[in-house]
Amino acid sequence: VDFYGRCAGADILPDGPVDATLGSDVVLKTLLTNPEYAFMIWSFSDGTDQVNIATQGQTALKVNSRYESRVSVNATDGYLTLRKLTREDNGDYSLTVVSADGTTSTEPVSDVLISSDVSEAVEHNSTVVLTCTAKGSYLKFAWLNGNLPLVADNKRITLKNADTSSTLTVTGILRSDLTGPVYCTATNNLQKEKSAPFNLTVHYGVTISPTDTPRYVRAKSNFNLSCSAPSSSPAASFTWFHGEKQMEATGPVLTLEVIQKLGLGKKVEAFSCKAENAKTRRVIASSNVHGEFLTLSSPPSPDAISGVKLTGPGSTLVAGNSSTNLSCKATAGTVATTTWLKDGAPLSASGGRLVFSEDKSSLKIQPLQKEDGGEYKCQLTNPVSSEHDSFRLVVNFGPEPAAVQGKDAVEVNDPVTLTCSAQSVPPASYTWKLNGTLTAVKTAEYVIEKASFKNSGTYTCEAHNAVTGQNSTYSHTLAVKEGDLDGLSDGAIAGIVIAILVALAAAIGLTFYCRQKVP
Repeated sequence: VDFYGRCAGADILPDGPVDATLGSDVVLKTLLTNPEYAFMIWSFSDGTDQVNIATQGQTALKVNSRYESRVSVNATDGYLTLRKLTREDNGDYSLTVVSADGTTSTEPVSDVLISSDVSEAVEHNSTVVLTCTAKGSYLKFAWLNGNLPLVADNKRITLKNADTSSTLTVTGILRSDLTGPVYCTATNNLQKEKSAPFNLTVHYGVTISPTDTPRYVRAKSNFNLSCSAPSSSPAASFTWFHGEKQMEATGPVLTLEVIQKLGLGKKVEAFSCKAENAKTRRVIASSNVHGEFLTLSSPPSPDAISGVKLTGPGSTLVAGNSSTNLSCKATAGTVATTTWLKDGAPLSASGGRLVFSEDKSSLKIQPLQKEDGGEYKCQLTNPVSSEHDSFRLVVNFGPEPAAVQGKDAVEVNDPVTLTCSAQSVPPASYTWKLNGTLTAVKTAEYVIEKASFKNSGTYTCEAHNAVTGQNSTYSHTLAVKEGDLDGLSDGAIAGIVIAILVALAAAIGLTFYCRQKVP
């Protein structure tokens, strides 16, 4: 059975734990020597409840009925003797010494509570005072905001500690100050206790988020004015104004239908909203939005742009040899602005190759380069509409200089993969030669599952573009040997490759010589 003796503020108990055997007797010692006391009180806690074991007075010992005949206390040094230990005796033991004047040497921590001087607060305006109280002796207090220590800056946030309480004062409170929840802990050398979580409602706002509104809007279109106040607690209420006059409209959205039912929007007029927080009593007005809501016939009048078409070449284009024209037109509407984009980025005339017509309705590119391929977009706009169309321009080129990636030397039975690459539009087709002889491989990868001596030699990759008719080649030398290549330098591997090629050339030469000698 383990016993944990804890020290009090005056160091009246030695460090625990104390080990004892089930059924045996144990003596829990103290650090007292002839203490002056009115009472010495021994207590026990199993982690849930704390009970009194025995109280030693100046003239008598009072023992809890649960411990009768099992407990004795030495009146001189306060030692507690506990006999015939049971499993229920396992737990924490504490000693409280009450002096003749009524003061105690130790008292466990209990009843840790947080109270507030206000039930709710207004951001920036309110000063909040939180008080943490607890029972116990030699108390030390700490505050937590969630899991983080709440630290005083001695300006806006201050702390004041007393024997049995701690006061936290927050001036000009912010919504982030006490988001926690907030906890208070009280500690002495006997134990540590934590308060229940504390939450305080902090009202804030209101602020308005500006909206980007077009100057002109089509009648009967799906359009509205919105007034957003996301930074408000509780949620803001909204009112709308036409000039200085309040409108018969509430809520964060003012629709075009409501505007026109009120006979407004026939000329450029100012509209605004006000947002109010009922708790903070703050009212914020938006900036004015000026709008003229044109009444258009249905179908749309010629003023509305429609039928936008971006056209380009239908023939095959090759970089360096071709030029092209792109044309952007609308079947209806008056175009005020034409904007060109390529791959989502604004396009401008540069380097003399790109030339726009005077009204920017067409674009000429001469000569074409491979970088000119991509997605072209023209956008036509006027005060009441905006339409666009796109065209993908394909510029064939290449193949660019080929390259082969792979090992220069391997051991017998090692796998080998040689990879050929060359930039090309359309993608290039590939063929491979070994020592000048065409192989059956027609892919970008030349794969050898298990290398043998016959795989040594020069591998030539040829990339071919069927549209441009151009080719690009690259040669790579591979050496296959038996033994460990790990310890060889690059120079040694190169020497092996050269030696193999020399031997191969000598064998071919000798064969040719012998054939010449045969009558």
